This record gives sequence, structure tokens and C-alpha cells, in this order.
Amino acid sequence: MVETASAMLALGTKIPDFRLPDTTGKIVSIDDYKGAPALLVAFICNHCPFVKHVRQGLAALGRDYQARGVAVVAINSNDVARYPDDSPQKMAEEVALAGYTFPYLLDDSQEVAKEYRAACTPDFYVFDTERRLAYRGQMDDSRPGNGKPVTGADLRAALDAVLEKRPVPAEQKPSIGCNIKWKPGNEPDYFSA
Repeated sequence: MVETASAMLALGTKIPDFRLPDTTGKIVSIDDYKGAPALLVAFICNHCPFVKHVRQGLAALGRDYQARGVAVVAINSNDVARYPDDSPQKMAEEVALAGYTFPYLLDDSQEVAKEYRAACTPDFYVFDTERRLAYRGQMDDSRPGNGKPVTGADLRAALDAVLEKRPVPAEQKPSIGCNIKWKPGNEPDYFSA
């Protein structure tokens, strides 16, 4: 398990657009969430031990904030040909197993991950009502094996600040996880192994 840190897209960046299929084949886009007070985009996958470590907490966080009007989507950008555990069929199984109540989308071209400068799984992005990046980084300080509980503290604090129209602190800790599994020759310039 190789630890990779977030590439940390610049705060204030306008949300990169996406139109991606969910686990049922339905196309989901940013336009589906007009009027939401905030949008959480999480880059995850099925097989990563870091994602497995936080998935129950992420599912709970998703339910909590969807109830408050926040739009939540998860995106899998891994090369599913080389990592079949991240295939669309396995993604559908993961939705049921983890209890995700939000769309889980497949970025087969990996172009959406590049637009977000996503580097690892999990990697989190919170956009405000103006669709500007207010937070990017870790869910909390918990990692596999460090004994700290999964609370979602950092991500929850950012979402609360956006919902309450308060500034999110500019000092943000990068997420740590497995690197996105890029297709051969598709690795972006910002990614360093």
C-alpha cells in the first residue's frame, strides 16, 4: 500500500464539470444539483484500504449532509481493466455493502480526475453555493492502523462552514490514500509517484 497525498486543487477554483454514468448507467452531471447549498465530490474506489477504512463513516456523512440539502457524489477514476475489483459491477456491490445513498460514478476516461487534480483515494472536494472550491483534503486524521476513530471531523467542519456561510479555514490537510490507478500513458503531470 503506497501512500499518496492530494494534489490540492487551488481554493476558489470553479467546479469542473462532469457527465458520468452511475452504477445503473444513468448519466449524472453537476447540472442535476442546481440549487444545492454545497456539493461534495469524493474520489474513491472499491479496493483501496484507505477507502475501506472510511467507507462506513463516508456513508454516514453522506446521509447526514444530504438531509441538510448537500449534493454528494463519489467518482471512481481507476483503470478498471487493470483493477477489475473497481469495475462497474463491483461498484454496484460496493454501494450496497457500504450503504452509500449518493451516486457512485465511473470516470472511465479519467479526464474528470485530471480536471479536479485528483491524486488519491479517497480525495474530497467541497464546493460552495457559487460552485467555488471551499475545501479539498482529508476526511479526518484517521488512517488504517493508526488507532484514530473515523469521525469525518475535517470534512464535516468544512461542510458546516459552507452551509452556515462562514469561511472555511485556508489551512487544510491533504487527504492520504492509494494513488489513482491511471491507465498506461495517462498519468497526469501533477501526479508524482
